[in-house]
Amino acid sequence: MSNSRLVYSTDDGDRRKEQPKRQKSAARSGPQLPDDGVVRVFREKGGRGGKIVTVVRGLPAAEAAGVAKDLKRHCGSGGAEKDGVVEIQGDHRDKVAARLEAQGYRVKLAGG
Repeated sequence: MSNSRLVYSTDDGDRRKEQPKRQKSAARSGPQLPDDGVVRVFREKGGRGGKIVTVVRGLPAAEAAGVAKDLKRHCGSGGAEKDGVVEIQGDHRDKVAARLEAQGYRVKLAGG
């Protein structure tokens, strides 16, 4: 049993609490993007229970909340704005890209 790790001990109780927690936010932060002024629209489903989400990265942080509200209304779907990243529930890449281009952003479709 050299490869086993101690999970519970009758002396100390639950040992899992002592182990450091992994950072989920670091894994979900997405790919590193160049700062070239291009808004990238991704389709992701990893870490979301198999649900597909349209993710918009590269927006100016000050405009992200307003853009998220507009895109949710335009797509007729829910979503959120987290740390300058807009998430729209469902696969709406084409709608989102067309809407952002109409608003004057340079847009690229990226990822799956």
